[in-house]
Amino acid sequence: MTLLHVVILAIVQGLAELLPVSSSAHVVVSEKLLGMDPTSPEMTLLLVMLHTGTMFAVIVYFWKQWAKTYFHSAEAFKQIVILLFVATALTGVIGEGLIKGIEKFGFHGAKNAEVELLFGRLDLIAPALAAAGLLILIAGIYEKRHPFEGVISTGGLGMTQGVLIGIVQGLCLPFRGFSRSGATISTGLLAGVEKSRAEAFSFALAVVLTPAADGREILRLMKAERISGGLHLASAMTPSLIGMGCAFVAGLLALKWLSKWLESDRWYFFGIYCLVAAAVVEALSHMGY
Repeated sequence: MTLLHVVILAIVQGLAELLPVSSSAHVVVSEKLLGMDPTSPEMTLLLVMLHTGTMFAVIVYFWKQWAKTYFHSAEAFKQIVILLFVATALTGVIGEGLIKGIEKFGFHGAKNAEVELLFGRLDLIAPALAAAGLLILIAGIYEKRHPFEGVISTGGLGMTQGVLIGIVQGLCLPFRGFSRSGATISTGLLAGVEKSRAEAFSFALAVVLTPAADGREILRLMKAERISGGLHLASAMTPSLIGMGCAFVAGLLALKWLSKWLESDRWYFFGIYCLVAAAVVEALSHMGY
């Protein structure tokens, strides 16, 4: 993996992560086209470190909005902390349960099976992209026909909506192609949450979730049979840290674009894009990638 490869993957990740089109699917396809193994511990670590770069982009971009919405009073801060805790807890229970189930029953009893071994399967990514596309398309059409009429101060975001979003986020974790941001924002729209509030809450969840994902992949790298000691971990971390910086810059640009599309009632366009992308990925799978 060269520095050029890292920069290319960081740009792809940064632009796609904060758009509801599944950055993981785009990075995996890019890795395949570049002749890399998306399932290796080094590559999955790189991916989560790229997520970390975009997490910092999220914090920078949304900080003023979060401060105005969630930090203006102790009560508002308490409510968002509770919602984030409940949604993240549900995500962890459902996501980890799915991962363990896939590892136990999806590999026909193979030893040391890890869900990451499926991340390079384009034949699995294609239907996940299609499912995300359909959800986004439905949410976009629904939102256009049912404009927000709830209480502006809460944006329609309450415990019920937080629970639903947390559950859907958990369903996204094991599947590359099933866009986390696309699925959670779409769930919010279908549950009657105002667009900007659904977007802000979805990315606040990403900030909470990313450190846990980082820790999981660092542990996986350290446990890999061909990785031993801190020296190898340090050498694997170097390109990941470079990629994290590039993803941060690209992520800021993507966030500005995403917000404009949300505000202009074109959310459903991302659903169309995911359906087209699913067809392309399926074609690449048949070509042997």
